Amino acid sequence: MGLTKPEDKMMAAPGVLTLREGGVGRLRLNRPSALHALDHAMCAAMLDALLAWAGDPAVRAVVVDHAEGRGFCAGGDIRMLAASAAEGGEEARAFFRLEYQLNHLMFTYPKPIVALMDGITMGGGVGIALPAKIRVATERTRLAMPETGIGLFADVGGGWYLSRLPGRMGEFLALTGHRIDGAECHALGMATHYVESAALPDLTRAIAPEPGRLDVLLGAACVPVPGAAILGHQDEIDRLFTGETLEEVLAALEADGGEWATAQRQVLAAKSPLSMKVCLKLVRESRKLTDFADEMRLEFAIGSRIIAEPDFVEGVRSVIVDKDHAPHWNPAAAEGVSAATVDAIFAPLAEGEAWHPAA
Repeated sequence: MGLTKPEDKMMAAPGVLTLREGGVGRLRLNRPSALHALDHAMCAAMLDALLAWAGDPAVRAVVVDHAEGRGFCAGGDIRMLAASAAEGGEEARAFFRLEYQLNHLMFTYPKPIVALMDGITMGGGVGIALPAKIRVATERTRLAMPETGIGLFADVGGGWYLSRLPGRMGEFLALTGHRIDGAECHALGMATHYVESAALPDLTRAIAPEPGRLDVLLGAACVPVPGAAILGHQDEIDRLFTGETLEEVLAALEADGGEWATAQRQVLAAKSPLSMKVCLKLVRESRKLTDFADEMRLEFAIGSRIIAEPDFVEGVRSVIVDKDHAPHWNPAAAEGVSAATVDAIFAPLAEGEAWHPAA
């Protein structure tokens, strides 16, 4: 499926619109009732459109945004993943494979992609925002990788992006799922520009006829960036989240006894111990990688296995289905998660099962 006419417009899938406006291809997430969370059809439509536009000289840039609603993209189709996990995980693995192909294509895309991270940008939303060359945050941006709260891990390239943040910021964000605002995204390099939300429609209209002037148009739209509160805790983060093991991180927070450290210790008490150990190892392993495709291969192996663990179905039950926010993790404490268990989750898949980029 591709778009070849300069001004074609189509509904590529119920949850995403692909449009051509001047020299720009636009991907508009259009699933407001689910905060534009990604499903299989949406990922397939975006992948197909990007592959078509990559070879179309009339398309000089791509803009990714959302239609109505307060979120850019709240993540992936968690209910589907949990239902699939309970039945062997085949559909979940197929979704991960496709989603990661989309993430990788965006990361390596030959034309500039502009992601407008206006509103909630979490999980799968991070996966389609941070690969973009140009990442625009606003006063409404709330970015997070909250997967440890549902028994998953910081995937969609999360290991790559988080491991490249300053100090131990990656470990902190991966373990706690802490939400950062647009100014904090900009300060940490997760956003390249800061624009007021109300100015985004004018910006996209200006880009369409002049995609070759992206830098000028974005520079004119930017406003002064507010202070980034997270930087005020950088020293504490670097000191308290430096432990080699999750047990060491928890002990450091406990021993500190300060208000901020105590608050973080309470946050971690509600997270899946298995997921936290997986996230901690992922951030450390991803720092060693130099090819984003290797990141995707690693994360696909992890994702294929972690959905079979009981914490994932239990986390979705607690947070999304019953909403009692009282998960019964298994194991219940960090000490109960062995290094061997985590290592097995990270083991490479057989060649016939492994992830590969889109053709």
